[in-house]
Amino acid sequence: MAIRDQDIVTIKVPPMTRAEAVYLPEIVKGFGITMRHFFTSFGQGRTSRALQYPEERREHFSPEQAGFEPKNFRGVHRLNRDENGRVKCVACMMCPTICPARCIHIEAAESPWNDREKYPKKFEIDELRCIYCGMCEEACPVDAIELTTEYDIVGLSRQEMVFDKEKLLHMYDVTIEKKPM
Repeated sequence: MAIRDQDIVTIKVPPMTRAEAVYLPEIVKGFGITMRHFFTSFGQGRTSRALQYPEERREHFSPEQAGFEPKNFRGVHRLNRDENGRVKCVACMMCPTICPARCIHIEAAESPWNDREKYPKKFEIDELRCIYCGMCEEACPVDAIELTTEYDIVGLSRQEMVFDKEKLLHMYDVTIEKKPM
């Protein structure tokens, strides 16, 4: 299919002024903006959202002060438990199907309980590969997977950052008392 002449838009670049052509006034103007941001970052009316981690942590600020909204913050995953203390997941495979990073791996097995057909025999999330998009949380029909407000999990090896079912359930036990920001 050919492109018609009336569909072509020609964009004319405006000519540079003399000050722009010399570059020096523009460099000075840019340096002035940098210096303004540098000096105003020390006062109370800070323009910077940077925190001095680990001395300052996000938990000590309101979401507006920390520069994010609580509904948009996503940290490490956890697997939720049901009222009987069992894993809430029914191994429907929605989360690994929708995950764009392909970091969730589930091995389903027949459930030993009467209230569901399947349960995850093996459930792993590679936290280093995850992009923390929250799509797994949105796709889960039983709210079994959830992103917590924990963000400072450290591992000394790649294998330590692959969270298995036990580690994800432990994250539930650790974070269940914390209120969402």
